[in-house]
Amino acid sequence: MKKHHNIIIAGAGGIAEAVGLILMEWSDVTPTLFIGDRNHSKANQVVHWIQKGTSKSGNIHDFHLHEKDLTDEMKSILMQGDIILDCLPGSQAPRIAQFAKDFNLHYANLTEYVAETEAIKSLAKNANTGFLLQTGLAPGYIDLLANGLFQQFCNDYEVEKVDKLEFKVGALTTNAVAPHYYGFTWSPIGVTTEYLKDTVVLRDFSKIKLPSLSERATIIIEGIAYEEALTSGGAADLPDALQGKVRSLDYKTLRHPGHYTWIDELLSNLENKEDAINELQQQMQQIVPTIEDDQIVLYAAVEGRDSTGMLRRREISKRILPQIVGKHTLRAIQITTAAPLAQAAQLLLESSLTGIILQSQIDPIAFLNGNYIARVYGKTKL
Repeated sequence: MKKHHNIIIAGAGGIAEAVGLILMEWSDVTPTLFIGDRNHSKANQVVHWIQKGTSKSGNIHDFHLHEKDLTDEMKSILMQGDIILDCLPGSQAPRIAQFAKDFNLHYANLTEYVAETEAIKSLAKNANTGFLLQTGLAPGYIDLLANGLFQQFCNDYEVEKVDKLEFKVGALTTNAVAPHYYGFTWSPIGVTTEYLKDTVVLRDFSKIKLPSLSERATIIIEGIAYEEALTSGGAADLPDALQGKVRSLDYKTLRHPGHYTWIDELLSNLENKEDAINELQQQMQQIVPTIEDDQIVLYAAVEGRDSTGMLRRREISKRILPQIVGKHTLRAIQITTAAPLAQAAQLLLESSLTGIILQSQIDPIAFLNGNYIARVYGKTKL
């Protein structure tokens, strides 16, 4: 941030604390932060955590973000704010976006939830401020990386269409043990949701839906074997933006070998198929531990023929580990999700963008090499 801004962070979980710390520590001009949560004491804890972790001086305030009502305290803060960064569960996104529209604030969120994203598109299409959606890691960073690869491939090889655009992310533990070969590094409800909701892909240049956890395969990235499977939400709006231009496009989640077979066993024994997401979450949480020592593995590739007919492929892979910001160590999932959200805030606050801004509408090179993202992911050359 090159000017002073009042930034409201909705939520007080791991991503909220990470984006708050990043904004305090890495901004050229330290912002004022307002951190709200339905659990006021949790918001207060995050404020103290950031204050202990930053080397910068600045104002950070906590407030009670009421679940249903719009309180006088909330009105006062919303009237002071320049932007809301929504770090709440995806089900809350339309409500928080409505606050942003009502109080003339910019808005950015992280959710991969499709129905809630469509609701926000509808309410904010004519807004006077910018609404940048799905701007975390996946959806978010990985979509910009994939779209950037596609654009550069077409430009370099003088073509308009490609055969494949594939992009994959795994939020993984360093080690994995039987029977689950997994550890929770982020929201359990987010994991089970992406496993069970249908995913949108391109096949034969057209948009279709496929079941999540299908089209499994093995991929070797930097010499290590992973399992991949289709999961929902990670493709953001690329299936819409690139329909007719890419023969086959999909987002997959990476896991250690053996994990998806274990998930199959759990799903086959579910008693309540109508509430499968919650039941799968409960079963997984009984067995799968939460692990702090994590890593992010990501991969994107584009394949097609150049103007002479030669088949070509370009790939980018990255492995990101926990990183120190200020006086705290942020987990890999925290920092890779929070950095694009901070970059989105800067883009909205320092531009004249209004209405809905989707991943395909952002300049990939500029965003991927922005000051917050580059410190986490490194410089990106497509």
